[in-house]
Amino acid sequence: MDSHSQIARLGEGLHETGRLSDASIERALDALKAIRRKLKSHGVGKVRCIATEACRKAENGAEFIERVHKEAGLTFKIIGAKEEARLASIGCHDLIGEDAPSVLVVDIGGGSTELSWLNAELARANGLNGLIKRAPIQNWTSLPLGVVTLTEAYAHLPDAEAYQAMLDHCSEVIEDWKGTKAIRSAMGLRGAHLIGTSGTVTCLAGVYLKLDRYRRDRVDGTWMSRKSGEEVLNMLRAAGPDGRAALPTIGEERAGLMLAGCAILDALWRAYPAGRLRVGDRGLREGLLLSMMYGKKPARRRRGGRKRGGGAGEAAPTQTSSPSAEN
Repeated sequence: MDSHSQIARLGEGLHETGRLSDASIERALDALKAIRRKLKSHGVGKVRCIATEACRKAENGAEFIERVHKEAGLTFKIIGAKEEARLASIGCHDLIGEDAPSVLVVDIGGGSTELSWLNAELARANGLNGLIKRAPIQNWTSLPLGVVTLTEAYAHLPDAEAYQAMLDHCSEVIEDWKGTKAIRSAMGLRGAHLIGTSGTVTCLAGVYLKLDRYRRDRVDGTWMSRKSGEEVLNMLRAAGPDGRAALPTIGEERAGLMLAGCAILDALWRAYPAGRLRVGDRGLREGLLLSMMYGKKPARRRRGGRKRGGGAGEAAPTQTSSPSAEN
């Protein structure tokens, strides 16, 4: 029915200070107040709000959540990295290739990158309800690699030097994760592929498709070969900050984060050399919506406070919100 997105960069400055900055908090509050107005205008009766990596790491994360409750009237829960990976996998359930034995869901955020290695055969066999009940995640992790934190850490270097430094750092972090060896082997199997979500990947797809304006119907579900992906990555690196900002599907708002996003994706594709990547213009929000719509319903109360079984009559949600660096 409706959708709203604002880039808040909630994790800006977090790498240096360990805290959410005043400026990032104000940007996030502005975005959340706009979302709250939309919720009211549509008469939404059931809302679930989640906070992710920036609030998990920040010393003042809980303080920020309390302020959001007071000023925007929204109650957020800070979820763990495993729940974040599960929701991203649910959101991408219908992007799993028909012949894929396994897939790696890659969710590149502002402060971290979530990886979920799924048994694709089980996911297809059990369907959406099975995925919601128990996602066949074989391994998962939250890597401390985010577009905001990386951009800040290497902002003092020229583009070419910054990219190589970010790429080396990302590769080292990925190689240090104990799950990398098994996933590298799995991604080499016929049909195995990556599923990429988040702004970095969707912007990359928009450039790949040569769109003159962003179109979700074209981007969502797009397949990109590794060769094509590397060509676009190289083109974006060579374009420079002004060139990236001039691209219609990137623009000035996101251009400053694209170099870091490209470095993360480049390092992931080198570590897990799947032949193809499928682009998803969906992720946590869609996973959250689907789990609310089709997951276990809470017991209803009879008059007098006694509970009774079933969940009939629960309102289907139309909007959720997450104060991550991307939303």
